This record gives sequence, structure tokens and C-alpha cells, in this order.
Amino acid sequence: MPDERSPEASGETHIDAVPAAPGAPARPGGARGAPSFWLDALADRLVPRDPLPGDRDADVAIVGAGYTGLWTAYYLHVIDPALRVIVLDAAYAGFGASGRNGGWCSALFPTSSSRIARVSGRDRALALHRALCATVDEVGAVAAREGIDCDYAKGGSVTLARTAPQLSRARADAAAEHALGLTDEDLRLLDAGEARAMVGASSVLGGLYTPHCAAIQPARLVRGLADRLVALGVTLHERTPVTEIRPRRDGSRGAEVVTAHGRVRADVVVRATEGYTATLRGERRALAPVYSLMLVTEPLAEDIWSRIGLAERQTFADERHLIIYGQRTADGRIAFGGRGAPYHFGSRIAARHEKHAGVHDALRRALVELFPELRDARVDRTWGGVLGVPRDWHASVGLDRARGLAWAGGYVGDGVGTSNLAGRTLADLITGRDTELTRLPWVGHRSPRWEPEPLRWLGVNAGLGVMAAADVEERVTGRPSLAARVVGPLLGG
Repeated sequence: MPDERSPEASGETHIDAVPAAPGAPARPGGARGAPSFWLDALADRLVPRDPLPGDRDADVAIVGAGYTGLWTAYYLHVIDPALRVIVLDAAYAGFGASGRNGGWCSALFPTSSSRIARVSGRDRALALHRALCATVDEVGAVAAREGIDCDYAKGGSVTLARTAPQLSRARADAAAEHALGLTDEDLRLLDAGEARAMVGASSVLGGLYTPHCAAIQPARLVRGLADRLVALGVTLHERTPVTEIRPRRDGSRGAEVVTAHGRVRADVVVRATEGYTATLRGERRALAPVYSLMLVTEPLAEDIWSRIGLAERQTFADERHLIIYGQRTADGRIAFGGRGAPYHFGSRIAARHEKHAGVHDALRRALVELFPELRDARVDRTWGGVLGVPRDWHASVGLDRARGLAWAGGYVGDGVGTSNLAGRTLADLITGRDTELTRLPWVGHRSPRWEPEPLRWLGVNAGLGVMAAADVEERVTGRPSLAARVVGPLLGG
């Protein structure tokens, strides 16, 4: 059994392949120096900033320059511009999931509202949901105020039901959310005609619609936010892999960040590493890095769009168990992704895992099955990246003031919007403000650690396999999958 305490035990590092030359010519298969289609569009701006130049002191040190870290820095600056904030990243801002995701700025949370209500009460569960809904608007407002052009379009989101079991789940989901206190203004059950009018997919029986989602170009958001923070005077050091976050060794208050370039001592250190958390010493079992893969089509002709719909750039998915997700991009493509790639033993992260021919082929088949008019459409780019999965599928945010350690994450792919709420909440916690955000039920939540290997590898991949098999079972039998009913509650249901 490999040593679970140290990232060196796996032979992998945080970043095993930073793009050698962002903006370099495309390699065979469409891969470029940048790790996603979204980042390709910004290739000429992906020159990493200088690494940490040696030991430094700060009020707040943030590890990770993705959405969580940058939003935290942004709101700390809003509250107190005099705070000394240092942000560190192993590659460059947005290299990870923030620059690779599906571009859904949504009110989704990986744990169901019903489950949160059972633990924390109906009112607190509803408060979290309302805060997430408001967050979708907050992201758009900040982008507009700060001049960040991220193709923000709040067209809502449609979850299609395309089999009888999927329609039953859609009805049950709507009933559960309405029982919590939501109305049709938050989540509306669609009949077949209403659903098809929004998304012209095949075999549509009905669906769900929520207005609380915006489609964005995710790399433009994270890179624009990083540029704005630097302009405001926040210190950002890229090309600075962090190996450990720990209490200060001199016995003084606070914590320190250990890097190959020096140490940063701070009153508070924020762990904002999400899918890369397992690369930190002592954190191998905190979050499981699971890959989600994506593709993007060529720009589609207007006659195709007239049949597909998505006129308001609604994001879309369906009620299958093995998640798929898509959006209409601002330049008229479909960006489409889903789960199915394996978890790698020992929480290994490597660039070679971002391409999986079998999964990318399955995604293309799923897209064509949804929209048969795309059978001849060219796929211009494929990519992938890791997301962070906590053992109980419950995202969290918190601060251990005595140790000077703060954290946020475990979004399970729902982090574009949730990370903004996390950043605002962390800023309030760190500055000692008692607000509605600091009283939300995910604050201070502690997920159990994942099992050691090989149990972790067996469990995560078995779960993926069950979900894939459940979808096949339901297509064949037309009845809800028993296996999915058993496993579903273990996956945030």
C-alpha cells in the first residue's frame, strides 16, 4: 500500500506538465499549449507571473489561484484594502478546473437540499439555496462592474427527462424542492412541449427548468479576475507549487505555506486547491480527484440552431445517472461534457489522464443521440480536468482560527457559482464578521476522510460503474434502477 501521507509517494506532482508554450501551434488531435478550449482563446495572455521570490509574511496567504482563491482575495480586498494578501499557484491562474469546466454558473450544490434539511433544518437549507441563487447574479454583477467580459448570459438551465424513469425523477425532484419552500419561480416542472421548445433534443418527455443559472466562458472569468486583482494591488505568484500547509513552526500564531521557492507566513492560510488538494502533504485522503472530460463542436449553422433551440443560451443536461452537461457558447458551438473517466490509484493527477478516447467517444455519441442533426458536426477540441470529491459529497467552507487554517471546496463539479459564495464567506470569517453567510449550514462542515488505497480506488470506480450500468438498465427495462437507488444516497442524494 502506498504511503498516503506524502505526495511524493505516488511519483506524481501537482502539475506534471505546465504548457510549455501557451499559444503554440495545435498538436495532432487539436491539443494546444493551453489545457482547454476556453484557455486556447486566451493563449497569448497565459504567460505566468513571477514565482515567489523567497520567504514572505502576509496577513492572508491563499493557496490556489482558481475561482475559490481569487474570489476570496477579491472580497478580502473589498472589505479591507490594507490587508496583505498573497495568492500562490503551481502553474497560473485558471490552469485547473476554473479554466476547464462546463461554464455553468449555477445555484447547484452537490448535496441535495432535502439531505441538508434533514441534518440542519428546513430554514437553514432554504437559506443556503437562496444564497446560491443570489450568487448567480453576484457573479454577473461583479463581472460587469470590473469589466470582465466572460460571455455571461443568464438563460437558466433545463434538465431533460427522456425516459420514463427520468421523468419520475424529475417529478420527484420538483416535489422535494417545492416541499422545502421553493416555488415554480425557482424550479418548474416542464411538460414535453415546454421542454422541447427550450431544447430540441430527441425523445423528450418533459423536464425541469430553473432560471438560476448563467452560461459563461469560464477561463475569461478566472483570468479576468486575476488581472483585476493584480491591478488592485493583490500579490499573485504563479509557477509556485505548494507542498505543504502547516501551523507555524516557531510557535507563533498563524500558519505557513511551504514551497520550493520559500515560505509564506500568515495569520490565516486558505486552502483553495479543490481537485489538487491530494497533492499537499497530509491531504491525500481529503478530496478524491475525479476527472470530468469535455468536447466542443465546430460553430454550428443557424438552421441547426433553429432546430436545437437554446435561444437564451440555457445550459442543459438530462436526468441520467452518469452526469452530462452542456451549453451553447457565445460563438455558436456546443460545449459538452460528462463523467465516466476512471479515478486513478493513489489520487494521481497527470496530464495524460485528461484524454480518454473511450470516454470522449462516448460523449460524442451521447451528444449525437441528444441532437441527431450533429452527426456530421466536427469536434474541434477535447480536454479534461479534475474536480474535488469529498467522502460525503458535501461541499464546505470554514476557518480554524486557532490554527490559522481556512478552507473551501469539495464542489463535485458545481463550483463556478459556489466558489463565489465560498469567497465571500471566507472573507467574512477571516475578518471576523458575523453575517448571514457565516451562519449557512455548510460553514464549518467537516467531511470524513476517504478510505486508504486500494479501498478508495475500488469504491470510487465501482460507483462510476454502477451509475453507468444503471443508465443502461433503465434504457432496456424502462424502470428505475434498483442499484442506483441503493448507491444514490451515498452520492449526495
